[in-house]
Amino acid sequence: MRRKIPSTTALISFEAAARHESFTKAAHELSLTQGAICRQIASLEEFLSVELFRRSKRGVKLTEAGLSYSRRVATQLDAVERDTLSVMGQQGANTIELAVVPTFGTQWLLPRLKDFQQQHPDVTVNLTNRTRPFLFADTDFDAAIYFGDADWSGTSSHRLMGENPLPVCSPSLLGDRQSLSARALAELPLLQQTTRPYAWRQWFNAQDMSVPRDMTGPRYELFSMLAQAAIHEMGVALIPPFLIQRELAEKRLVIANPHTLPSNKAYYLMIPERKIESASLHAFRDWLIKQAAAYSLI
Repeated sequence: MRRKIPSTTALISFEAAARHESFTKAAHELSLTQGAICRQIASLEEFLSVELFRRSKRGVKLTEAGLSYSRRVATQLDAVERDTLSVMGQQGANTIELAVVPTFGTQWLLPRLKDFQQQHPDVTVNLTNRTRPFLFADTDFDAAIYFGDADWSGTSSHRLMGENPLPVCSPSLLGDRQSLSARALAELPLLQQTTRPYAWRQWFNAQDMSVPRDMTGPRYELFSMLAQAAIHEMGVALIPPFLIQRELAEKRLVIANPHTLPSNKAYYLMIPERKIESASLHAFRDWLIKQAAAYSLI
């Protein structure tokens, strides 16, 4: 069955004309004549049975339907261009496409990745942020680093490290005190993380406390967001120390209470079964496990 897809030429012409709201400027950008652009737009409108532009003596203006469609078309054309450049860049290359939780990738993995590149100059590791589990069959990822348990169907799991988050805040919230009691922390704004909604409740429960507002407070998806909010004195956050080493060393953040949050979850490297025999992934897996073990011994 034939797909209901307009010609690529018509879509490219429409995207340029919509971006400039000018057939003349679109023609100049694409090295075509204004008449060619007009014909492409007309054929697209006929294909869609929708008016995309209103014509007048003063020029053209997008209709509401045209504006909405242009945004979607631009997004899809950008995606096709990215995928095309990616394929062109991978010719003859040995590449690992790695999905990684953002703050872990930025704060822990990237500072160490140069070592892997030096040991394996023929392997390129591309990183893409993913905060939640996904199906490998629906993506082009070769592996993933995520936080959770090892129960990911169709994969081989390799434990890297736990989180062990601690309450941290701006030094100004401590004042002259060395630390804050759990009861004092309960009186401060509690910064919440979207992917760990029960973190503060679990932390207080571990201190034999029940705090009515333990799930109340502004929510942020990433640890890096939590860190910035805490630095700017918006409250206290539960963050693994290894993700904020620089902030702690520079005293932009301080540990507000020495009690950590125990967890049975951890960071794992997940490799789909169809990729297990990959020599590049074997090398990356072995290197990553050694890096994680070395960090755990520090």
